[in-house]
Amino acid sequence: MIQQFDSLFDLLKAFPDELSAIKHFEAIRWKRGAYCPHCGSIKIYHFADQKTHKCGDCRKRFSIKVGTIFEDSKIGLQKWFMAIWLITSHKKGIASTQLAKDISVTQKTAWFMLHRLRCAAKTKSFNRPLDGTVEADETFVGGKEKNKHSHKKLNRGRGAVGKTPVLGVKSRDGEVRFEKVEDLTGTVAKDMIRRNVKVGATLLTDEARVYRGLDGEYNHYTVNHSAGEYVRWYFFHTNTIESAWALLKRQIIGIHHFVSAKHLQRYLDEMMFRQNNRDVEEGNRVNMLLHAASGKRLLYKDLIA
Repeated sequence: MIQQFDSLFDLLKAFPDELSAIKHFEAIRWKRGAYCPHCGSIKIYHFADQKTHKCGDCRKRFSIKVGTIFEDSKIGLQKWFMAIWLITSHKKGIASTQLAKDISVTQKTAWFMLHRLRCAAKTKSFNRPLDGTVEADETFVGGKEKNKHSHKKLNRGRGAVGKTPVLGVKSRDGEVRFEKVEDLTGTVAKDMIRRNVKVGATLLTDEARVYRGLDGEYNHYTVNHSAGEYVRWYFFHTNTIESAWALLKRQIIGIHHFVSAKHLQRYLDEMMFRQNNRDVEEGNRVNMLLHAASGKRLLYKDLIA
């Protein structure tokens, strides 16, 4: 049976021990019946400890964690559930140092746990293209060159030098897509928009050259930021996507302090999950991420490679 909870306190009452957490995850993952994660067989034997099972066909023994992001983790599901609550409930996420204190693990373990959860947060539910009125914009993530050590400065000018470009599209109806790109060109920007925005939608951008050439596919309107224009006729603006950038920057600066370009997309996936499910109740967000936990897990050697 899937437990219901609306606060962290309720979560702790719902899962007072490891077995209760296991049963909850089984109810989510095996809602259509138990199956073997190795061969897919439904001929399953359950052991008396209620924590392990055995396949009647391939004869392999397994737990509910096998085939999920929790596989081979020595951390109990109770602590995983708490980590999921904290990463989905806090508007700007949680730092690994704080999570380590909250659930009593090392900072290294907390950092690895959060990255596994970010991989799970990259769900398949965000594949449908955005429609209606959609805003597109770009931002740059990274420190200022003047604040870097002399041996790390690129000395290539001003502005976005040394920063990682991120493209974003956001529907006025709610959903958002963020994508880290290697460089910001018209080809890259238009390809990202075509993959994420339905042809014929109303597209709002600033006057940047990378968005030119989309008029034939979208109802494309621009605002001229360089001329001091930010809103035209109370409707044409990119303020919605820019508010999402502001939240992203506050998350990086205020919570994580630093995010490398290598891991940036995972942090974007985490924020997209919260943004696109912000109207979902707290407990249901936890269950949604648990539902997305099945699949290939992130290995530590791949994370630090």
